[in-house]
Amino acid sequence: MMEAKKVLFISQEMTPYLPDSEIATLCRNLPQGIQEKGHEIRAFMPKYGTINERRNQLHEVIRLSGMNLIIDDTDHPLIIKVASIQSARMQVYFIDNDDYFQRKSILLDEEGKDFDDNDERSIFFVRGVMETVKKLRWSPDIIHCHGWFTALAPLFIKKAYGEDPLFRDTKVIYSIYNNRFDVPFPTTFPAKLLWEGIEEKDLCFALNESVDFIHLSQLAIQYSDGFIQASPSVDEKVISEAKASGKPFLPYQTPDLCIDAYNSFYDEVWSATQK
Repeated sequence: MMEAKKVLFISQEMTPYLPDSEIATLCRNLPQGIQEKGHEIRAFMPKYGTINERRNQLHEVIRLSGMNLIIDDTDHPLIIKVASIQSARMQVYFIDNDDYFQRKSILLDEEGKDFDDNDERSIFFVRGVMETVKKLRWSPDIIHCHGWFTALAPLFIKKAYGEDPLFRDTKVIYSIYNNRFDVPFPTTFPAKLLWEGIEEKDLCFALNESVDFIHLSQLAIQYSDGFIQASPSVDEKVISEAKASGKPFLPYQTPDLCIDAYNSFYDEVWSATQK
């Protein structure tokens, strides 16, 4: 079996920068465990406004920052920051932007409702990761996406960046969690996805359609190369569609087993698509 040597982790949450949660804890331990198995890794997450930069020793990477990303005809500056988890000998890159990520909460407002621009925040985050990896000139074998906030990554990787030499052979794994958003994205969302290499026919929903969690998951399933059930209990419709795709699928693994199981699954997905 061929071995996947470079793994990029795109995470919605990660400790110690955010409180412990199923996603945040796994996304802290998994990259370290995969790195300790001899793989080269990179890890990315959003720089939410709740993250204390001084306490966590974040600093801006000037050579990576400075690009503008256009979303819905508006320029948004891309700021890249980095911090180190010394005990793990691991760096974490942060995608930042004053408009999208400086508010003092993560994905919900003070009333516990989804932010009405979470669709654009997700687009900015995913594209920001890809542009930063390009600047790093680092070609991942596997890109592992965690949380619905990363669900657009498979589409962008395969359609917008698919011809880039850095990503041409990259395989995408999407982890399915018991984590969702309640308020559907606005009907303007699908048109915001029509960017370089992405056309209306590439989407699994109409341009004027209100996109909910199931629609977004279906889009991730369409463009991923493998799936992991990351929570003991997840949406049955999403799991059924992932299994029905015929692509490699890894059932739920307990925390004590997941690093070994995920590591083997990376190689399975990488080998299957190299034949």
